[in-house]
Amino acid sequence: MSTERRTLRPYPQPVSGRFKLQRRAIADDDWEIGIVGDVTDKQPELVGQLLDVPRNSRGTIFFDSCGGSAYVGLALASLIRLRGLEAVGVVTGECSSAAILPFAACGERYVTVHSTLLFHPIRWQSEEDVRLEEAAEWARHFKDLEEDLDNLLARLFGCSSDKINEWTRPGRFVTGQELAGAGLAKLVDLFSGDIWNQIAHQ
Repeated sequence: MSTERRTLRPYPQPVSGRFKLQRRAIADDDWEIGIVGDVTDKQPELVGQLLDVPRNSRGTIFFDSCGGSAYVGLALASLIRLRGLEAVGVVTGECSSAAILPFAACGERYVTVHSTLLFHPIRWQSEEDVRLEEAAEWARHFKDLEEDLDNLLARLFGCSSDKINEWTRPGRFVTGQELAGAGLAKLVDLFSGDIWNQIAHQ
């Protein structure tokens, strides 16, 4: 067994109050994570990545996800907030359904004019036979969950619940341009240098 001693890096001091990402430039050693594909299929990997970075640290999360389980989206958003991560969210392609929750949890959000976000009501399906009583309970639970997550999205984005409802029911593809126009994200351009230089000059 190796006797080599490892040097441990201390966690940064907790950040008080709201995220203040604009107070320092992004450093070369800030972490980067990708939330890509179906978040349900990637749950262990994604949760592991968010737990591996130091709490109260700063980094960039790139999104290109079709969504997945609402519970997984909620868990990822909760980890970002509860671990005090100063996350910069960037939608490189698609950020739809459950993936919108962790994107909204980022303290600073960026999209391109080509980005797409699909807002829609919670969808429940089961490949198993369920009794009528179980189906009724699932329907009740998902109605409450849907209302709760819509309110949470509005709080994370800092917008009215009416705006979320407008996009969610019956469902709508929202472009990056529209999201930026609503004040919920900022635009970056594919032809104006890397993301970090663009952020620094906004």
